[in-house]
Amino acid sequence: MTNTSNFDVIIIGGSYSGLSAALSLGRSLRQVLIIDSGKPCNEQTPHSHNFLTHDGETPRSIASKAKEEVSKYETVHFYAGRAVRGEKTDSGFEITTETGEIFTARKLIFATGVRDIMPEIEGIAECWGISVIHCPYCHGYEVRGEKTGLLANGDVAYEFSKMVHHLTKDLTIFTNGKSTMTDEQTEQLKKKGIKVNETEIASLTHTLGQIEAVVFKDGTSFNLKALYAKLPFEQHSDIPEKMGCDFGPSGHIEVDVFQKTSIPGVFACGDNTTQMRSVSNAVAAGTFAGAMTNKELIDEEF
Repeated sequence: MTNTSNFDVIIIGGSYSGLSAALSLGRSLRQVLIIDSGKPCNEQTPHSHNFLTHDGETPRSIASKAKEEVSKYETVHFYAGRAVRGEKTDSGFEITTETGEIFTARKLIFATGVRDIMPEIEGIAECWGISVIHCPYCHGYEVRGEKTGLLANGDVAYEFSKMVHHLTKDLTIFTNGKSTMTDEQTEQLKKKGIKVNETEIASLTHTLGQIEAVVFKDGTSFNLKALYAKLPFEQHSDIPEKMGCDFGPSGHIEVDVFQKTSIPGVFACGDNTTQMRSVSNAVAAGTFAGAMTNKELIDEEF
């Protein structure tokens, strides 16, 4: 908690990208406030991979160690709660929390992440991040060669199946209804031995998040060890939209090469800005966003 309400920079979101941005800024002698609601999208994922020096650790342990390191800097302050409103002021920005606290800063960084939208399939939420997975780079090695499914349709299913097929040849695409892939795509999948199942899905059977089978609405089932899923998402916070940040067709906040949004003085980093959702990418983007925010402050002060 903090005894002041005015900062150089407010960072909304205290996971990997937010903490990384705070580290850059804290080491640059900036007074920083991190506002975090404590609900990361990967909170039930058992292991994080493809991040040097942390491969195989739990996301929770990585985040906990990161917060411990950042907390050593007296310039970085933390507020546990949810930011609900942001406004541009003459001197910078004003952020209001769910319980009515108001904080101000000269610059603002959104490290707010995204929220995955679960389909109406019983059991999928319990398996999400454990055996229902989104990223071959984060989880693919652990299920290589296993009997695997892909929950997707259309061009997304076709393109993503190429990556999964590289890791396992026992692959079935579940379109959960009529396939919208082209005849050419379907024929190519057949040549590669990739099966397509159009039966509508009712539920997933699992034990403690470890998938056992896909159960269809017609009563049949299909045994699996892992299921990739390309799920829709929404921004975890609606403040960027309400403040007027531009968004790309994919639903991500648009940023330039310096992590700047369309609003002067507002930066963004992490999963809310990119389709490349990984811990290492979030850390890198946060480091750069913090450095660029500090550079902007320096240029204004010099």
